[in-house]
This record gives sequence, C-alpha cells and structure tokens, in this order.
Amino acid sequence: MPQTTTRPDLIESGLTGKRALVTGAGGAIGGAIVSLFVAAGARVVATDRDTTSLAGLSEQYGDQVITVVADVADPDEMAAATDAVVSAWGGLDIAILCAGIEGTVCNIVDADVADFDKVMAVNVRGVWLGMKYAVAAMKETDAAGGSIVALSSSAGMAGASRASAYSASKHAVIGLVRSIAAEVGRDNIRVNAVCPAPIEGRMIQSLENGFSPKRPEKIRESLERGIPLGRYGQPEEVAAMVGFLASDKSGFCTGGVYPVDGGTTAV
Repeated sequence: MPQTTTRPDLIESGLTGKRALVTGAGGAIGGAIVSLFVAAGARVVATDRDTTSLAGLSEQYGDQVITVVADVADPDEMAAATDAVVSAWGGLDIAILCAGIEGTVCNIVDADVADFDKVMAVNVRGVWLGMKYAVAAMKETDAAGGSIVALSSSAGMAGASRASAYSASKHAVIGLVRSIAAEVGRDNIRVNAVCPAPIEGRMIQSLENGFSPKRPEKIRESLERGIPLGRYGQPEEVAAMVGFLASDKSGFCTGGVYPVDGGTTAV
C-alpha cells in the first residue's frame, strides 16, 4: 500500500489562523482533519459524543484544540459547540460536519424504523443543524464569509443495497450542501461536500461485519476489487481534500461534490 501523508505546507497559507469547528472529531476521518488543521495553524473546537476520543485529542494537542462533548442531532448542544468557537476566538471561519453513523446492515423488510430514524437524525439533522448555526455565526463574525464542508459518501452518489438508510442520508447531505450553497453565496460563505468511498477505520469494519459476520475479509476483498485504485483510502487522504475546500485556496468552489473514492464512482 502506498504511503499517505498530509501536506499542510500545500494549504497552510489558506488555513493559518482560521477558527474551525469539527464535528465527529473522534472518528478516523475527523481525527485526521483535526490533525491537519492543527499542523496548518488553524484553531479548532473538536466535538464528538465519545468522551474517550475527545480526551485523547486534548492529551495530544493541549491548548491547540478545545474539546466539547456534543450530540450533533441536539439543537442546544450544536448551538453551544458553535458558540464555543466564537467565545474562544471571536468568530467562526470554518465548519467541518464530519459526524455520521452507518446504521444496521439489513434488507428493507427487516429494517427497524428506530434505526432509520437514528441514522437520519445524526447524518441529516446533524448536518442541517451544523449548517444552521455555522451560517449564523459566520454572518456575525468579523471575518468575510466562511467555508462549510459536509461529509457525504460515495453511497450518497449511488444506491447501496442493504444500507438504504445510510445511502438516503448521504444523498440528503448533498441536497443540503447544494441548497445552502445557493442560499448563502452572496454572504461569501462556501458550502461543499466530500464523498469518501471505503476508508480505513471503525465504520468500514462495522459494515464489513454487517454484510458478512462470519467472513468480513471477503467483503473487503470484494470492495477493493470494485475500486479502480485497488485499495481502501486512508483518513489523511480525505482530510487533505477537506483542508483544501476549507482553505482560501478553494475560494471559487461552492456547491460542489468532491469524491475521494479511488475511482469508485467512475465505474
């Protein structure tokens, strides 16, 4: 497998001093985004429901990262997380809406309504709330505009058998991105979506086990065969795209959908 590295030098001039909120910071992709932002000189408020992962970020980065326990589906908690950035640094420049869950792998007949509602609450309501409070903060900040990046998925660009709730939620994220980008462009607020395909981490391992509890390695082999680059992606590769879209170097990019999928959606 080729080595993957983040290159903060490539985007440093576009992130240095920026004030950022990152949701889902305890996950593999969220953690890689926090790492890249800190290396590039941004100031970060990192949120997650997992107190253990947040404690790890605090230990690793100290005063460079403020951690806030928050449920993205809870309006009060998302408002408080956004306020934490403004209170600490006087405004909000960047919001990375990375929190998401995969739900249960099963066919539509056996699917549980409560599981569907939970997936939609985190993956859609959470992104909508993140955009709502981020846009309000960006309009009131001393900065000129801002950048919002929401994590969708390659499953948001095509169907996903036995993962209908997850796929529907990620399609909805793209709809939100395009709608809000059109709405706030005149405020110089940019909104974009990043769509990863299988990325190394807890979520893809959960999906592998869901599709084939007895032989999850066979699912991995099958998925890798369907990726033109022939491998899973690394969290740092997603973070690099997010960093570009968050930075000033992508100043004319808004309403876009950017795959980081090894060519999965090309075939």
